[in-house]
Amino acid sequence: MTAGVKRPLEDPTEEAKPKTSKSNPRDSPLATPGEDSPIPAHFHPSMHPQLARIASAQRTPFEKRVWTALCQIPPGHFTTYGLLAAHLGSSPRAVGNALRRNPFAPEVPCHRVVATGGALGGFKGKWPRDGEGITIDEKKKLLRGEGVRLDGKGKVIGTPFGGFV
Repeated sequence: MTAGVKRPLEDPTEEAKPKTSKSNPRDSPLATPGEDSPIPAHFHPSMHPQLARIASAQRTPFEKRVWTALCQIPPGHFTTYGLLAAHLGSSPRAVGNALRRNPFAPEVPCHRVVATGGALGGFKGKWPRDGEGITIDEKKKLLRGEGVRLDGKGKVIGTPFGGFV
């Protein structure tokens, strides 16, 4: 790349492209449930429709693993990018990128993931432009609606969920 030449962070047609990966999602303990696999007992029944949507999505196995793990975070709780990444054997940045591409939010609750220091950060779907995406105020509203407490600076209060299976 030539110095001074900027390129977009992602291809604007990316959403239309099918996602592929060389890894086999069945190799993971967090493989998403499909027609031939029962939904594990550690998922609340209210999450079963979301898990089916994730399993049928034309996305990468890693994105599906991240979104499936989100379904383990109970309402009224939150986790951090770092804890989720450690559970998945990945990096917080990779997890954040998968959350940013979550087409099922807020039903698949990416709003329950915050920075290690408790700051909210992040958006759903696409970066906000022309009315797209979720704002920090909307994320606060979703979290508060589930019973998560925030301090005067808008940071979550409490212990992050780390009970991933």
